Amino acid sequence: MPMFEYRKSSYSNEKAECVEIATNIPTTIAVRDSKNPDGPSLRLHPTTWRAFQSSLPAGESCR
Repeated sequence: MPMFEYRKSSYSNEKAECVEIATNIPTTIAVRDSKNPDGPSLRLHPTTWRAFQSSLPAGESCR
């Protein structure tokens, strides 16, 4: 399996709790806890990820 290339939200800072996402694999969006980069990750189909993002209140985003 290809390696995921995770990135942290631009809304985060070094001390904030945050998730990281990887979107470099076309068929999978991977999500992990930035405090535990070697821990488990949640893997979603891009359609599921878009549905999650669209369910967020206006003005909030997962970048």
